[in-house]
Amino acid sequence: MALDETQKKLNEYFSEKLTAFGATPKGVDYNGPEAQERRFEQLARVIDPSQPFTLIDYGSGYGALFDFLQKKGWQFEYYGIDLIEKMVIAGREAHQDFPNAHFTTEEGEVPVADYLLAGAIFNIKLEASYPDWQNFVAATLQRMNGLCSKGFSFNMLTKYSDADRMAQRPDLFYGDPLFFFDLCKRNFSRNVALLHDYGLYDFTILVRKDV
Repeated sequence: MALDETQKKLNEYFSEKLTAFGATPKGVDYNGPEAQERRFEQLARVIDPSQPFTLIDYGSGYGALFDFLQKKGWQFEYYGIDLIEKMVIAGREAHQDFPNAHFTTEEGEVPVADYLLAGAIFNIKLEASYPDWQNFVAATLQRMNGLCSKGFSFNMLTKYSDADRMAQRPDLFYGDPLFFFDLCKRNFSRNVALLHDYGLYDFTILVRKDV
């Protein structure tokens, strides 16, 4: 399956999830709020909250990451990007009372931010081959790097999962943490952290830029 066709089917998949479950963790295909918040905690470790910052939520869904950061009392300007119009509309509706929350489907409408966070956007590959999807992820990371000045973080399912679990879901992408650590270290920054110790079947990578 061509990657553009895969993206079209993914948009349909997540639109159906949002229609079925609304602006909830299940509406963006998380199992529940506990796992979602645990993953947000890892992604947010790239941020220095000691001063106000700007942030891009890349693949924002309805903006659950905004709510997570807002509860921390941090000062920030948030830009949520999602390819799915329904998600953007849901995000705007849920956060219309917050002047620091912005949602769009267009990368070009968003200024370069201090930080970029991308949660769970690489997990579903459908019928795309493993090499094609890995190359797609690498190209997306290159694009993400250009959208932020201080650092970015992302997560994905890990290939260090149970073999039977992975065999049951060939539509999912179980990434190699060592491959992506090396890619980020060689291409984006000397300061890269790999987090694989928070009790879920995924890993998080933090890229802190030399600024």
